[in-house]
Amino acid sequence: MDVNGKYEAVIGLEVHAQLQTQSKLFSGDSASFGAEPNTHISPITLAHPGTLPKTNKKAVEYAIMMGLACNCEIERYNYFARKNYFYPDLPKGYQVSQHTTPICKGGYVSIKTKDAERNVQLNRIHLEEDAGKSIHDADDNYTCIDLNRAGVPLIEIVTEPDMHSAEEAFQYVTEIRKLVRWIGVCDGNMEEGSLRCDANVSIRLKGETTLGTKVEVKNLNSIRNVKKAIEYEIDRMIGMVEKGETIIQQTRSFDADNDTTFAIRDKEEANDYRYFPEPDLTPFLLTEEFIAGIQARLPALPQVLFAKYKLLGLSEYDAHQMCDDKATAAYFEQAIAYSKNYKAIVNWMTGPLRQVVNEQNISFNELSITPKTLADLVTIVEEGKVNFSVASLKVLPVLLSNPVKGPLQVAEELNLIQVSGSADIENWVNEVLAKMPDKVVEYKKGKKGLIGLFVGEIKKVSKGKADPKKATQLLEEKLR
Repeated sequence: MDVNGKYEAVIGLEVHAQLQTQSKLFSGDSASFGAEPNTHISPITLAHPGTLPKTNKKAVEYAIMMGLACNCEIERYNYFARKNYFYPDLPKGYQVSQHTTPICKGGYVSIKTKDAERNVQLNRIHLEEDAGKSIHDADDNYTCIDLNRAGVPLIEIVTEPDMHSAEEAFQYVTEIRKLVRWIGVCDGNMEEGSLRCDANVSIRLKGETTLGTKVEVKNLNSIRNVKKAIEYEIDRMIGMVEKGETIIQQTRSFDADNDTTFAIRDKEEANDYRYFPEPDLTPFLLTEEFIAGIQARLPALPQVLFAKYKLLGLSEYDAHQMCDDKATAAYFEQAIAYSKNYKAIVNWMTGPLRQVVNEQNISFNELSITPKTLADLVTIVEEGKVNFSVASLKVLPVLLSNPVKGPLQVAEELNLIQVSGSADIENWVNEVLAKMPDKVVEYKKGKKGLIGLFVGEIKKVSKGKADPKKATQLLEEKLR
């Protein structure tokens, strides 16, 4: 049954983002990914008696950065709490998290779906430590534990139950991943687990305001799986209600092999965790100066640049393309410092340069051709020294392999500078018309579209040196 008909879905998401600090949240152990199992550990990570944790200042800064980027209120007085529950990969037997004082309160994230643009309201962003990892497929008889991840700093970004479709959830997680990468607090790699998502899903009859019984789907490790899991849950719950069955509040997991979910346990309530203030960590107070300093270091965010690029005259599509990621935006920003032909720069970046970036699997900040060189390339095309086709097919490859050269120098060395003198172009025009008498007759009988064929032939015989505008003008004169 169509959820947009009789029922309305209500969705809240919890996104866990590992912070890109060098060390863990409460110890000096390395927080890097990919080491041999159980090598990034110490007595503090293992919670040996008598060890004392110490808060990672950089993790606090990163959490504040994300809060500011998400329009949150920053909590000045903060403390950590113990969240008591047993997991085999959590050596303390409890997790150190934030409970009543999340470091960031409220806020919102703007998303755009095919139907509308809106703000998804946040409840909070809080700091906590990650658990280790249980590995079930390394041994036939045992579950193996890797504690390298235990204690790695996380922020948990929690929305209000404010989304109503799998598409909105998909766009929200896409935006969160873009944002954490943009400000540099998390690499956003869902395959490696540095960004993970839990989805809380419920349904209700359209028009009702009371929330239905929710189900939480845990540890969704791709944006595509977020969408598929929510779609499945909505359909499953509608099917249950239509049959008169009762939805049970529970925690479920997603099976990516068949795009279904399955129950793993009944859902715990907050009081089951027996939160109390962490006695081994002192509370910390954030000063106005500290927060202002972080605000000053934030890069211009995608929404701000999008608005700026619209004011420069770019279309909505082009403006979005230039804000696709931070490296693209930075390259564009540098290029437009040297040329005001914004649309031409966009065309190069979304055309020939994007092809190079994709083929070499690199970012714009790794291109060998600098933004200044791109601007110079745009200029020589704009001035009519070479046409776009010649510039992209012949000049650009040389610049990519020899970035110390300038576009004009390369065009001159390759003898590609366009000829605009009437005598030379007239000779090429006469040569082409003489070779194609039958097409000349057809043109004069009304097939005006053949002008493109003639211009293409002139490009060939002139080896791209004929000014196409001048050539077209002379052709039209001679074909009257």
